[in-house]
Amino acid sequence: MTAEEQAKLIAKALEDRKGTDVKIYDVRGQNSLTDWFVVATGAAAPHLKALIAESQAVMKKAGVASYRTSGDPESGWIVVDYIDVVVHVFSPEARAYYALERLWTK
Repeated sequence: MTAEEQAKLIAKALEDRKGTDVKIYDVRGQNSLTDWFVVATGAAAPHLKALIAESQAVMKKAGVASYRTSGDPESGWIVVDYIDVVVHVFSPEARAYYALERLWTK
């Protein structure tokens, strides 16, 4: 499975679990750490936890394990690293505050 396919699979899982404003960013050539970012918003801490759990379950079923997970639903930001794809799930407030999209849009 390519990294782009992984990003699309994760985005679909997030949308299926009612994540909002799900975006995929191709950051090849802009970032030395990864090739793709998937960003989504969850309504509250339990929703963030459910979004991450769903994306990890879908990826595990596809045979792809996460390298590392960081953050806490209560903090409003959880990051899951799949090496070539990094997933950011935010609360609405944290997403507005950090505005990561500004880093990758031209």
